[in-house]
Order: sequence, then C-alpha cells, then structure tokens
Amino acid sequence: MQALMPRIEISLSQIRHNARVLSELYGHKGISLMGVSKAVLGDPLIALAMIQGGVKFIADSRIENIHRMKSAAVSTRFVLLRTALSQAESVVINADISLNTEIETIAKLSHYANIHHKIHQIIVMVELGDLREGVLPGDLAQFIKKILALPHIKIIGLGCNLACYGGVKPDDRKMNQLSELTKAIEQEFHIDLKIISGGNSANYEWYKSAQGVGRIDNLRLGESILLGRETTDRKAIPGLYTGAFKLIAEVIESKVKPSLPDGEICQDSFGNMPIFQDRGVHRRVIIALGKQDTLISGLTPDRDLEILGSSSDHLILDSKNYDLKIGTGVAFNLDYGGLLAAMTSPFITKQFILDNSG
Repeated sequence: MQALMPRIEISLSQIRHNARVLSELYGHKGISLMGVSKAVLGDPLIALAMIQGGVKFIADSRIENIHRMKSAAVSTRFVLLRTALSQAESVVINADISLNTEIETIAKLSHYANIHHKIHQIIVMVELGDLREGVLPGDLAQFIKKILALPHIKIIGLGCNLACYGGVKPDDRKMNQLSELTKAIEQEFHIDLKIISGGNSANYEWYKSAQGVGRIDNLRLGESILLGRETTDRKAIPGLYTGAFKLIAEVIESKVKPSLPDGEICQDSFGNMPIFQDRGVHRRVIIALGKQDTLISGLTPDRDLEILGSSSDHLILDSKNYDLKIGTGVAFNLDYGGLLAAMTSPFITKQFILDNSG
C-alpha cells in the first residue's frame, strides 16, 4: 500500500532522547522540566515519550489537549499554561496545576474546586518585560493576598514568560528578579513556593552561562525537546536530534516553464503584489501542500530545492532542473511554526516511525 501524503513522520525515540538529555542537563542544577505538548496537540504517544525521557510534568495551553491525554491514560501531572474564565470547571476537573494572572479567573477556579471537592493548585505568572501574560511586580503582593483569601486554591509557585511575544531574552537580571520576588512573597505571607518556573526553551543560553540558578527550579520546554533547538537564536543544542519531525509531500506537476508570468500583474490570492526573479526557463515543480496545511516560511527542503511561493493548496519549487517524478515524495524540515501548523492540519497524516535513535 502506498504511503499517504502529505504526512509528518515522527520519531518517538528521538523525542525521548532529547527529553532525557535535557532532563539530565537541567537536573544537574536542580531544575525539573515541563514538557510542552501544545505544538503536537497533546498527542498521547509524544507526551509519553517526553515522560519516559524524564520530564516531570506535561504542560499545554489547551484544556482539550490535556483531556485527550488523560483519556488515553497518560499518567503524569498536567499543567494548563493558559487559563480561560469560561473553561474554569474543565480546568479544575482535568488540570492538576494552572498558570494564572487574573483574580476573577482564580475565584471561579475556587468556586468549581469547591463543587468538585478539590484543592486546585496554581502558579502565578509575573510580568518581567516580555509583555505577554503576568502580574506586574509592584502589584504582586496585593494579588497574592487576594488569592490567599480564596478557599480551595493553593499557590504553589511563581513563573515568568520571556522570549515569546516581546522577544525579551532570559538573563541573570530577569532570573534574579524572579528569585527575589519569590523570597519576598514567601517571607511576607509565610508560604512555601515549590515551583519557580523561569521560562522556556529560550533559557538554554542563560542556564549554560549562569554560575547559579537562584530559586529557579523549573522550565517549560517544547521546541527544545521536539526540535532540539534553543529559541533565542534557533541554534541546535549539542547532543540533540533536530529532525524528529519530517514533512513529506507529493509532486503533482513537474514541467519546464518560464520563470516570469505573462500578463499584467495584480494581487495574488492572499492580497499581495508578487515579485518575480528572472531565472530563465527552468523546471518548476508543484507540491500538493499549501498555506492551508502549514506555515510555508517554516519549511526547508532537505535537498537542493528552492521554495518559490505558494497558494492555499499548491507549493511551487525551483527543482534546480532535477527531474522529480510525479508521485514522488519531497521531504521538508520544519521549524516550530511549521510544526505547529502542520500538526494542527487535518489534511496531514501523522505517522510514527521506528528507528534506533535514543
């Protein structure tokens, strides 16, 4: 039977290996890991590979993904990275821990925790400059005071998010600030904060250069585990696999054509004014893949081919005059954006492969 295309080939052994290497690396300084599963839609087999590699928690932004993993009998502590007021009851039922920044949402979590006879654990996110989620440091003490008045809620830690929205790099100054805030809150309110989550895959360079990590004892890693890269410069991390995911798509046309269109140019199907380079007559290949399937800028062909452009369902390549046959599969490496979109697409088959890695 011919293999389906487009498809993503997934190496669980490489993901397991990456999780193991990173767990050991960060564990040397007492930092536990949350394996972030949002890019793979909470796939249970990938979550299990992370757990087998040593991560202590599985974290996701969508409660639906956590429910999917729990329904598949994945056994771990689940962390919800983004808490919505409208989903408070489902959060209490499905997540062991949630990250929070709004007292109204936490009050609703307390309400449903009471109904379900639970104590819901939360990590309070602090704004350290990236301008995504977080309580401003100057407001943190008053915020903690309000939470402590709520029954059925237990504050177990603080966290911060960097290098996502604002691209602010994690460094000693930011990590020291979070450590100092932790000490101040513990002293003022006589509580023990057990999880101080200092960031994500962008923390690698800070960690490698830091003499000490202060109170930071947790990181939330997605891209580093899945794609083997840190995220400040997208450099490969030594000892990790960067090809655990491979996108394979089919050649549906291969013809020698001019490189310049013939006619008056208007906007393309996405409202852009296209610009073309005169390459002369050359072989152009069309792949059955488009913007509806993945983030085209997140693809890199694994052979000497060049992406010229795309529409919603066609990807056009300069084949460099290599005669690719109709029905041939062309492989692409994925960055995080490409992976996120391709794993979300219902039109791309997900296929787990057996190899001897890890």
